[in-house]
Amino acid sequence: MKVLSISTSSKLCAVSILENSNLIKEKILDSGLTHSEKLLPLIDDVFKETNLNLKDIDLLVCDKGPGSFTGIRIGISTVMAFSDSLNIPSIGISSLEALAYNVKNPGLICSLIDAKNSNSYFALYKLENNVYTLLEKFCAEHIDTIIDILKKYNEKITFIGDGAIYYKEIIKQAIEKCEFVDNNEINSYNLGLAGLYNYKIGNKNDILPLYLRKTQAERMLEAKLNGNK
Repeated sequence: MKVLSISTSSKLCAVSILENSNLIKEKILDSGLTHSEKLLPLIDDVFKETNLNLKDIDLLVCDKGPGSFTGIRIGISTVMAFSDSLNIPSIGISSLEALAYNVKNPGLICSLIDAKNSNSYFALYKLENNVYTLLEKFCAEHIDTIIDILKKYNEKITFIGDGAIYYKEIIKQAIEKCEFVDNNEINSYNLGLAGLYNYKIGNKNDILPLYLRKTQAERMLEAKLNGNK
């Protein structure tokens, strides 16, 4: 099974093609949030360099958030267009789950994506027998609240994501058994692995955006309306 995996929820624009769990080709651009201009040419380059085309693809995978609102919409709309045009199955995977797949050592894995103002998008997984099981559902919380949730676990926790970088010292002071890794960016290959696994076990992960909290414009409008009451 050939998989086209597209990651656009962060500053990186990344595309991978997999043959089952094997990586055929990966290309990454770190040019800021210009995915609307870069994504389609990047996909085209990957196809050209592998002598493949969209008709060879059996599954489409994209990250559906949390992350950049604009980036998420670009990735999802591209995958939906490809899926509709050739009736290719598609699946959306949380950025938090994709991050967890960066960690290959068994145990607890905490995915953190910075949400500004001491808040973070958060999920906790357990990797056992090559299966990533969600223990704490996706949410957006203050880092102190996240730490309180994690304190009930006595096992070592591996932290991943840019939130793990930003809040590393806070976490180290509060969580005795903790570990940090270097690969804190969403990886389109690992995203593809997560999508392939979920597809094979029959998880019907929808491809709608996973925002977890309101956009900044929505929050500003809500604050303005509340101020006028």
